[in-house]
Amino acid sequence: MGAIFVGLAAVGFAKLSDKAQALYYAILNQWHWLPLVMTPLGFVALAYVTARWFPAAAGSGIPQVIAARASSNPAHRQSLLGWQTMVAKIVMTALALVVGASVGREGPTVQVGASVMFAVASFAGIGRHNGLVLAGSAAGIAAAFNAPIAGILFAIEELAKSFAGRINDIVIASVAIAGGVSWLILGNYAYFGEVSAQMIRAADWSAVPICAAIGGVMGGFFSRSLITITRRPPSFIAALRKEPAVFAGICGLIVAILSIATAGYASGNGYGETRAGLLLGEQLPFWYGPSKLIATMLSSASGIPGGLFSPSLAVGSGLGSMLTPVVTFVDPRALMLLMTVGYFAAVVQAPLTAVVIVMEMTSDRNMVVPLMGTALLAAGISRLISRQPLYHALSHAYGPKPQHNEASPSRAD
Repeated sequence: MGAIFVGLAAVGFAKLSDKAQALYYAILNQWHWLPLVMTPLGFVALAYVTARWFPAAAGSGIPQVIAARASSNPAHRQSLLGWQTMVAKIVMTALALVVGASVGREGPTVQVGASVMFAVASFAGIGRHNGLVLAGSAAGIAAAFNAPIAGILFAIEELAKSFAGRINDIVIASVAIAGGVSWLILGNYAYFGEVSAQMIRAADWSAVPICAAIGGVMGGFFSRSLITITRRPPSFIAALRKEPAVFAGICGLIVAILSIATAGYASGNGYGETRAGLLLGEQLPFWYGPSKLIATMLSSASGIPGGLFSPSLAVGSGLGSMLTPVVTFVDPRALMLLMTVGYFAAVVQAPLTAVVIVMEMTSDRNMVVPLMGTALLAAGISRLISRQPLYHALSHAYGPKPQHNEASPSRAD
């Protein structure tokens, strides 16, 4: 039953997010300069509401799930995965897309899936909260991307970092059910459509180290920069972050400027651009990858709800498109696939998940070995730049707050 609810929630969230993003682009086309006001004010409002009432709804949602699984405090887990947080996550991620943030709904769907299973476990009096939370997270990925194997691998590689016992059956069953619900409603689709890219000649394989190096450096830079801004900011950023709404407004203004300058390319989840590049081999503007990277970093650092998955895939596709005029001897679609998986693997430092998620989203089995090589090399390079995986580093902010010693004397004493 929990997995059915996860599938339904993921489908509803996907439809809501699509409508929210379409609304932003309609506003941008009708009133070209309005985002200069709407986006900063939207960031301010979302950051304030999040910090004031729903702090566990900030950002991607995956760090919250990691923190919840590491916690032994039921009240702390409830604060991270409660129904109020889940509803706030869905609504405010959609609103973030309405105001032009560069965020996705796939990471938040992980938190939504974990919250649904946590609620089911609590309602049914089941003690295996950790296993069910893990299963709900995996089911969220499966339903969000129509990528069941990636959901299982994500649970193993990123959330659990280990795997044992009967949880195996729970995770696989939850992924199958949630993925089946999504399939029944949306059909058996490939997230980006069916891609048919191949690397036939020996020279084509030179693209693997090239994409791994660039993707690894850029992904590692993104992870380290985001961790630094949110956890160990330099003094001038730390001063701004003392007023979260002001900092969010500045981030929103820069995102708005990028969005207007790029005709909306810098905003949203990047799905359309990624699909055009991977499926059709279309050349994306040379500035797309860097502008999307900056907009995504600022959107994530601002403290508003929203995920990194689809924007990161979009950045990778954009960086790959930048290479196509230089590496002309490789199929542009293959080049963009390699760069997409390389950058994404470097950001999350989960190479197997990156490979399988891209394979399942594109229905392309021809590129398995080069994708694996690129992902492993890129993740290794990223670890040299950013020692701690991004989501695990960010999860520390959601650890249990230290308790005051009840035995200490009060002010009245």
